[in-house]
Amino acid sequence: MIIQLKSSLTENDYSVIENNLTIHKFGFVRVNAGKKNYYVCVGKNEVDLRTFGHLKGVEDVFRVTDQYKLVSSQWRIEPTVIDLGNDVKIGNGHLSIMAGPCAIENENQVEEIVMHLVKNNIKIMRGGVFKPRSSPYAFRGMGMEGLKMFSRICKANHIKLVTEVMELNQVEEMLPYVDIFQVGARNSQNFNLLDVLGECRKPVLLKRGISGTIDELLHSAEYMYSRGNDQLMLCERGIRSFENAYRNTFDINAIALLKEKSHLPVIADPSHGVGIRKHVPTVALAAAVAGADGVIYEVHPTPELAKSDAQQTLDFTESTRLIEKLRSVVN
Repeated sequence: MIIQLKSSLTENDYSVIENNLTIHKFGFVRVNAGKKNYYVCVGKNEVDLRTFGHLKGVEDVFRVTDQYKLVSSQWRIEPTVIDLGNDVKIGNGHLSIMAGPCAIENENQVEEIVMHLVKNNIKIMRGGVFKPRSSPYAFRGMGMEGLKMFSRICKANHIKLVTEVMELNQVEEMLPYVDIFQVGARNSQNFNLLDVLGECRKPVLLKRGISGTIDELLHSAEYMYSRGNDQLMLCERGIRSFENAYRNTFDINAIALLKEKSHLPVIADPSHGVGIRKHVPTVALAAAVAGADGVIYEVHPTPELAKSDAQQTLDFTESTRLIEKLRSVVN
């Protein structure tokens, strides 16, 4: 059950609501998310919602049977739309295209890609400055200096920036330079990191774990929402399976299921989903047709020279062609 509260309550109002919840044997947590206050309530007993609906300070009461309460679609009439400012919105009919390199490598690379995005009217650029790599000898990113350079160029060209955060102690330092924090597949269940990102209230793109289930992804999002961050996106990026003909098994079913189960925007990552350059556009288009709210993919001026993920990265010609096809699908 979720109890939505009115804007102005006295401490006595809170006490009355909490006493009633205790009497009916509900566990509860008070949550401030966005501009609203809620009680998220968990209990075994069925109760008439009017028991709480008439209490002073209660705006509405919702029965939510999902274990993940706040990210569930059971209590939200309208899907969440994330407004990044400058008319850049994600969710509910706004097909967002996010593109950029796997890793930020140097200033020239960033400038070339930004110009490509501007030319194609793309408003969000992806790019990693802290890179979790399977091999300790692989390129692991430019760090904070790379992020500052990345941010400076994007801001000068009115481009929003999404990049991965890997550790708790990076969040505060990265905060001024990031428009969207990305939580990668390896950190999808790093609950301490999720708690901190929940408290910072900056938009977060949460990727599905390498072998994560749909419910595990939704529970991870619940960690952040319960800490007050309602600016969340769910990302299907493929899961590990027995198949080795491609990098991951992109779960097109997940797009439809997540749209049904949650009110949060759902983003598709075809680059990691299939891991083969020639097939990235096909998977991206399939995700858009399946109802994804956005697509995030990798592009580089010369993919064969990219320091990471060269095999799944599009060049500018391929990227332009994909952008045109994506727009034709949703229009």
